Amino acid sequence: MIRLYTHLQKTCLFDDAAMVLAKQLLRSGTSVAANHRESKHSRSKADRIAKFHIMLQELEESALWIELLHEHQMARAEGLQQLLDETDQLISIFVASIKTLRGS
Repeated sequence: MIRLYTHLQKTCLFDDAAMVLAKQLLRSGTSVAANHRESKHSRSKADRIAKFHIMLQELEESALWIELLHEHQMARAEGLQQLLDETDQLISIFVASIKTLRGS
């Protein structure tokens, strides 16, 4: 996501809409990593589950920004599809992790 942001920053100099979406994607995408790191030092199982839910929300938001960039042809479709696939994979992983933490 950082590489996509950097690329868009270089190629969309006069496209304010693309840069707004790119900045939103950068924020939500990097938030997932920050919350994942924080979850490693959770004070309780409930705290860890809460962090995982935040990560899911940020991943869903990231998926939205990726879809909008694709829908409006603001970046290469192949690269966006790969990011969207990775986002979907992470969503599946975190959903499974939450189930495991809950003991279901």
